[in-house]
Amino acid sequence: MRALVTGCAGFIGSHLVEKLLEMGYKVVGIDCFTDYYPKWIKEKNLENIIGHENFKFVEADILSLDLDLIIKDGMYVFHEAAQPGVRKSWGRDFKIYVDNNILATQRLLEACKDKKIKKFVFASSSSVYGNVKKLPMKEEEYPKPLSPYGASKLVCESLCHIYWMNYHVPAVSLRYFTVYGERQRPDMAFHRFIKAIMNDDKIVIYGDGKQTRDFTYVEDIVDATILAAESETKGEVFNIGGGSRVTLKEALKTIQEVLGKDARVVYEESQKGDMKHTYADISKAKKLLGYRPKTKLKEGLEREVEWIRELTR
Repeated sequence: MRALVTGCAGFIGSHLVEKLLEMGYKVVGIDCFTDYYPKWIKEKNLENIIGHENFKFVEADILSLDLDLIIKDGMYVFHEAAQPGVRKSWGRDFKIYVDNNILATQRLLEACKDKKIKKFVFASSSSVYGNVKKLPMKEEEYPKPLSPYGASKLVCESLCHIYWMNYHVPAVSLRYFTVYGERQRPDMAFHRFIKAIMNDDKIVIYGDGKQTRDFTYVEDIVDATILAAESETKGEVFNIGGGSRVTLKEALKTIQEVLGKDARVVYEESQKGDMKHTYADISKAKKLLGYRPKTKLKEGLEREVEWIRELTR
């Protein structure tokens, strides 16, 4: 079994590579170490896999790489690479999202269309939905993203569908819902909250803290991603959530319990592009993929706290 994982040094990508290697896959990983956050963190993400006999690392930009030399018949392609961040996707920075999200996805699909790959799994986002009127969010809901980032992910989903319909590229798109856990990016809320409480710094919450999220532990995300790859399903979109809806205030309370310390909280105006609520209907993923999230919020946060402690020592 052979696999390509783009964004292999990132938060989710590195976990995915580890799991695939554990399962006996031979893995090629691509990452170009964009400057969205410090390179040393991504290099640390690769520590456990960089010397593995079944792992080959390619440091390169997808847009400049000869993908025909990498993508082979019989390969599973996991496209985790992307320019993240809702709040940074406005203005001039949007070109980065066009290049690293839309164009990179199109190049990968183009390279796959004349190959007999096993599956193309695209990492999408709950950000494609926007503020829906009815929860939980269902895949058939008409998406209305609130940010350029969300719009870029929706375009990528459309590209996956187009290449499936026209060239039979066996693509599926997974809408990840607020992923957390070890190796979470330093710009993400839980990572920022944990470090701030540890250091007795202030935590800034945008909005009233009553906004809700469907927090999903990274191991559950990886399990769903592999289930999607190994399933017979093609040309579909799936919600991948944690199975519960929690307010930001409730999540922060749990973090304080895990750390045994109180937070110093400052509330500021909501940011453009931020969604008020997310909550995934995962019945389709349960039925067609056999997906079952296993990790409760407190358990996952305990693991993330321990990882951050190790990272900052």
